[in-house]
Amino acid sequence: MDDDVPVLVVGGGPVGLTTGLLLARAGVPNLVLEAEPRRLAIGSRSICVQRDVLDVLERVGLGRRIVDHGVTWYRGRTFFREHEVLTISFPESSHSAFPPFTNIPQTDVELLLDEQAAAEDVVDVRYGHRVVGTEQDDTGVTVRVSTVDGEREFRGSHCVAADGPHSTVRHLLGLPFTGESYPDQFLIADIRADLGFAAERRFFFDPVWNPGRQVLVHPQPGGVWRIDWQVPADFDLDRAQADGTLDRRVRAIVGDRDYDLVWVSVYRFHQRRVPSFRVGRVLLAGDAAHVMSPFGARGLNSGIQDAENAAWKIAYDRAGWAGPALLASYDAERGAAADENLRVTGQTMRFLVPQTDSDRTHRHDVLTRSVEDPAVRPEIDSGKLAEPFWYLDSPLTTPAPADQCAAFPREPGATRPPLPGVLCPDATLPGGWRLRQTFGPHFTVLVRDDEPELPVPDHPPVRVVRLPADGLAAELGLCAGTCGLVRPDGHLAAIGPTSALTDALKRANGW
Repeated sequence: MDDDVPVLVVGGGPVGLTTGLLLARAGVPNLVLEAEPRRLAIGSRSICVQRDVLDVLERVGLGRRIVDHGVTWYRGRTFFREHEVLTISFPESSHSAFPPFTNIPQTDVELLLDEQAAAEDVVDVRYGHRVVGTEQDDTGVTVRVSTVDGEREFRGSHCVAADGPHSTVRHLLGLPFTGESYPDQFLIADIRADLGFAAERRFFFDPVWNPGRQVLVHPQPGGVWRIDWQVPADFDLDRAQADGTLDRRVRAIVGDRDYDLVWVSVYRFHQRRVPSFRVGRVLLAGDAAHVMSPFGARGLNSGIQDAENAAWKIAYDRAGWAGPALLASYDAERGAAADENLRVTGQTMRFLVPQTDSDRTHRHDVLTRSVEDPAVRPEIDSGKLAEPFWYLDSPLTTPAPADQCAAFPREPGATRPPLPGVLCPDATLPGGWRLRQTFGPHFTVLVRDDEPELPVPDHPPVRVVRLPADGLAAELGLCAGTCGLVRPDGHLAAIGPTSALTDALKRANGW
């Protein structure tokens, strides 16, 4: 592969730009093609960035900056009518360098990504380049774009389609986007106001000021709050603004405090995915591949995890290190992650917007009983919060013993034991470094600090990190003569004897 031939990234949103920056970290030139003529910084859109995704963004220089620009929250409170029925608190201390969630408008994240991309010589972002055609063969992908100066073509080794829910690339590939849409609308508003309480997530079921439906209140930086109201299918935003209905909805939350309306919109929720995340040398990522209910913040966060999964596999394929199964594993792994996210968010939507008599009865029963019965409160589903997926069943993973895999907890929010396939926990290294900072674009071999020198191959690149015998080494079960293999995206690929490292590395690289 000619090193000057770029990877084509279609879509200049957070998933596309993150893909470009991760490719750049691996030394891969890339061309990001964005249809819009300029960055449109309108509204908050996705606002919630999960801790493990901050680690991904830190590897391209942005995790800490996003935390510093955003607002961190550690508590979620849920109300049924006038009763507080559930409180979830996140511990401030953990292995991670980052808080559990940071709220920041997607537009702010995009501006930070733009700035970072502009500093990278091998990332070329082109606005006003709308893709209108695509072809591929055994050696690369050609896209045809429309610009103000006419049509032109670009050639790349691979293409990542991150061009959103109405993806042109998906359409050009003839891929269906199967799933369902929900009839109820959701009214979303960003308001600037002092609400008189700390930064926390508040969810209201059936409040008197939105009877029979729900409202979500989320903090943003700069004194801005995001409010989502479930509204009827025939809700008319223009009429609500003109007749004062919108103001009355806001006043029900802010009272007589002053507020500024920063942005307002109406949307419907969809649960959809493509049948395959990969077609030859084209990989679909983010909303181009899957859309889901935002309750739980699984959309953008899973999209950035798509980007990291795609970037290292493309980089290795270009370098000639990848086995025949590596690119194919993108669909196997990220398709399974999308299925899990859609399953979890589908359950949430059945609770939030029940479509059958049995679902409506269940919701009413759970909420009513929750006022007096703490045992039923865990059944309240206002969104199971985003978390990384586990690749226990991936063809790249050297599996743990069958009994450990069988006992692996798969329910949302469970603590995952560090088996092969799971995202490797973080740890502090000598000198103050964090382990996750060192991951990628190479493989990482973890050994105890009393292990003898370990021979490693030149290709693919491998870095050996030595851990104290206690701490993470003990958590992983590392003992004399054993090691852990970590993929470039931070997922454990194998834990076992060092004598089996070569085979585990070949498997993790698609051979």
